[in-house]
Amino acid sequence: MSDVELTKLSSKGQIVIPQSVRDELGLKEGETFAVMGSEDTVVLKKVAMPSAKEVFAQVHSWGTKFSAKKGLKEADLQATIKRSRAR
Repeated sequence: MSDVELTKLSSKGQIVIPQSVRDELGLKEGETFAVMGSEDTVVLKKVAMPSAKEVFAQVHSWGTKFSAKKGLKEADLQATIKRSRAR
């Protein structure tokens, strides 16, 4: 764990995370954080945000497993889509 370093809150509400801490934690520009505060304590927690491609892959995987479990075929899905669009 790094030594304690001091930083200040800017007029825009921004806080600089010292370089030594960013290096130690491997933080990069554009990373997303959850921010929690209580009394005199502020906690930043790095949050991994999945890309749209990763989300699609997860949904596709779930859909493939679900349809296999239910015994659905691609033709069933295409027929359902066709009926829905005809409404």
